[in-house]
This record gives sequence, C-alpha cells and structure tokens, in this order.
Amino acid sequence: METVSVNRFRDNLKVLVEDVIHNHEPLKVTRRAGEDFVVVSAADWEREQETLHVLQSSDLMRQIAVSLKTHSQSSGYQPTEGELNEITGV
Repeated sequence: METVSVNRFRDNLKVLVEDVIHNHEPLKVTRRAGEDFVVVSAADWEREQETLHVLQSSDLMRQIAVSLKTHSQSSGYQPTEGELNEITGV
C-alpha cells in the first residue's frame, strides 16, 4: 500500500484518487497531528465488506469447505447442459 502525506494528498487529490480507483490499490494518508486514514474505491470497499461477511459466517464457511471437498473429489453436483448454458448465457 502506497503512503503519502496529507499535504501531498491534498495537492494531488484528483490524480491520487484516480490511481486508487484505476489500480484497485488503497492509499494510506499520514497526518502529522492525527490518525492516518486510508482511501479506497467504493467498489473495492463493497467487495471487502462482502468478503468479511462471508468470513464471519460459520454457515457460509462450512458450505465453502464442503464445496471444496466435493470439487476436489469430483463428487459434487454436476449441472445439466441446459443449466450450464443458462449460467454462461450461451
């Protein structure tokens, strides 16, 4: 994660924010007399929140573990050709 001073952030706000959005990399902004803060795009923030939700749900984590096990053993649900076409939009 790149780090910049609050002065550099203020002076280059547009360019730095565009970089955060385009590169999907957060930016840490340091302040001399206060707490640092992080700039992240809204899309990346939402993705992180969804990930945290999944990680905090024991039921979802259990489902993922079962799915990984059945996938590695090739014993999971096998969709029909029609179902695959519906999923892939073919």
